[in-house]
Amino acid sequence: MQVEPVKVIDSHTGGEPTRVVIAGAPDLGEGPLAARVQRFRQHHDAFRRAVVNEPRGSDVLVGALLCEPHAADCVTGVIFFNNVGYLHMCGHGTIGLMVTLGHLGRIGLGRHRVDTPVGVVEATLEPDNFVALANVPSYRYAKEVALQVPNYGTVRGDIAWGGNWFFLVKQHQQQLSAARVSALTAFCQAIRDTLDREGIRGADGQPIDHVEIFGPPSSAAADGRNFVLCPGGAYDRSPCGTGTSAKLACLAADGVLEEGQVWRQESIVGSIFEGAYQREGDRILPRIRGQAFVNAEATLLFHPGDPFAMGIPLPTDGEAPA
Repeated sequence: MQVEPVKVIDSHTGGEPTRVVIAGAPDLGEGPLAARVQRFRQHHDAFRRAVVNEPRGSDVLVGALLCEPHAADCVTGVIFFNNVGYLHMCGHGTIGLMVTLGHLGRIGLGRHRVDTPVGVVEATLEPDNFVALANVPSYRYAKEVALQVPNYGTVRGDIAWGGNWFFLVKQHQQQLSAARVSALTAFCQAIRDTLDREGIRGADGQPIDHVEIFGPPSSAAADGRNFVLCPGGAYDRSPCGTGTSAKLACLAADGVLEEGQVWRQESIVGSIFEGAYQREGDRILPRIRGQAFVNAEATLLFHPGDPFAMGIPLPTDGEAPA
């Protein structure tokens, strides 16, 4: 059981929370971040649960573990995780991370490089808590894949990589409003269950763990609105950085968004990310700009008599709660 206190900084990016662990984390050793994620998963998964699961956290909370970068020119390394596992990359989390590092005085305004399990990304800390993220190369893997989704009929969507794997659906009968979150969650979960059942995956057999659906924006300030269901069953309060990157890849592949043209993506709660891209061969280099705010500094404590000191396990962790 964890006995040392863990120090964290909480922030939100467009309404989506990030908890950055700044002290008290397990030693994951050296080497590439992808290898350290495996050590985290195999030997310290209880720490993940303790930081983001109930009773300290919630299903929507994303954790970010600071660690020494493998790439020498990076200001930090980071591993993102949530209530059920580990994320390849997290756009809103990187924006929150940069604002947190600025809050701590570890970085100033300007461009910085961050090491992640899927490679180095660049992020520019701007005035007023804005961050412009140069995300990993993104691309559409498959177009208009047809699914027979129980209770919903035929659903067609694109499979795209934006730092995580997404199934993106434009044509559907759902109204995208915050009042319909439960219905939207059920629809997206049914899609993800169908993808799993039919064995439809991304490149190299990687699971598609995010579902993203689109609709018209609620105001003239945006070009479109989305609803993103994340691994673990929570929806993204922000427009989703990796999801917006995947969206840009599809728009670019369809020829409806020019290189350098700004796309303003609205979330289900009304927050907006600005996205644009440059071409790099058959892929794009997305740039996502959003705003984050630090809202708490905390010390997590672990009482030896607390049966849930290391968090409440979820059935999707492979351990059913008592």
